[in-house]
Amino acid sequence: MNLPPEAVFALETFQAVGSWEQRARLLMQWGERLPALPDEDKVDVNLVQGCESLVWLVGRLQDDHWQFAASSDARLIRGLVALLLARVNGLSAAELQAVDLPGWFEQLGLSRQLSPSRSNGLNAVLQRMRQLSLTQN
Repeated sequence: MNLPPEAVFALETFQAVGSWEQRARLLMQWGERLPALPDEDKVDVNLVQGCESLVWLVGRLQDDHWQFAASSDARLIRGLVALLLARVNGLSAAELQAVDLPGWFEQLGLSRQLSPSRSNGLNAVLQRMRQLSLTQN
């Protein structure tokens, strides 16, 4: 599967740093780069169920490719969500169904950051993306 340009950039960036501390710093920086979600999008209908932290997600179909935006109240989760968005933005609904979340974070060298609750939360975000892509096709 082809990676979106932003995902290639993320992969190259994270693979270029050696230490776990550098990756953790990068993760926070990615979270800070995440564009703010407008307050009108921070409503219950956009809240992802299954996350311990608050995560809002919106998506829209543009020329058969999905563009998602998200926000979280937790810094670390914001970074992880930013990397998930890098991986999925620009994909078709079919490509979205095939995304390997654990494999993606393994490639980034961040799998040890994924505690079971964080992993479940990110899976919930990805599932919500997949639901949106199937209902708005």
